[in-house]
Amino acid sequence: MPHRQLAPGVEIVAVDENGLAVRTADGEFLRVRTGDVNGNALRSRLAGAPPTDPDAGLDRLVSAFDEAGYLTGSGRPAAEDRATGTAPAWPAGRRPVLLLGDPVLTEPLARQLRAAGASPRTGTPEDARTTPVAAVVWCLDGPVPDGLWDEADRLPERGTAWLRCHREGWQAYLEPVAAAPGDVTSAHVRARRLAVTPAHRELAAYWRGPRTHGVPVRLTAAATGLLAALLADDLARWATDAPDTGALPARRRLRRVDLRTLTVTEHPVLPVPDVARTPTPTGTP
Repeated sequence: MPHRQLAPGVEIVAVDENGLAVRTADGEFLRVRTGDVNGNALRSRLAGAPPTDPDAGLDRLVSAFDEAGYLTGSGRPAAEDRATGTAPAWPAGRRPVLLLGDPVLTEPLARQLRAAGASPRTGTPEDARTTPVAAVVWCLDGPVPDGLWDEADRLPERGTAWLRCHREGWQAYLEPVAAAPGDVTSAHVRARRLAVTPAHRELAAYWRGPRTHGVPVRLTAAATGLLAALLADDLARWATDAPDTGALPARRRLRRVDLRTLTVTEHPVLPVPDVARTPTPTGTP
């Protein structure tokens, strides 16, 4: 059979004298039932050693690892990408990305996107209206003023992907990619957040901002690096049509990052349906 070896992040563990387990790339332990197959021979084959004497049982075990996506050169591309950390090539048509907002966030994001295969450039909101690009990413080192993102929320209707993040004190919010009509926009996120908090008046006032006072938060390099990595991964998964891997669909997921501990939590978010106008009674002007 073809020469295979364990994919990076997948490991074989000798549990006891006769027992083996595999630690997957996701950190799970799975017991390996070797039967009559010699454990040392299996470890040797999974480390890349070529077959020597014919051994049907050993070949079956190696094939099982291959089918599960735990070997390099596996016949299951999605599983191999997940196990090895490799990513599909960024399609040429989706490489042009326009970055808007604060350089403390857009500069590390640009580096991440270039490394992933995109062609990012910074610009202005006017460029988002006039320059053909595959995606627009807008990052703010502060709350989003009322109405700032209203026009950009219509980008998916024109075939442009739309991704954004902003900071509120020690919390940063990464909204889902909107790439088609009906996806979650910034207006939907604001409406959903106001709906679930008892402090909706206070939150709305905080977003308006003129009477908000406090000592500015200074983002660390670790925090900006994390935000950039998460945004770049979201955009790369959209660009390459990679399947969802988390508990929530990527286009229905709001992420909140605690900038003090770099803890990321995920929250489901859905579009807000349009509200129909109340019919005017007959005879009412």
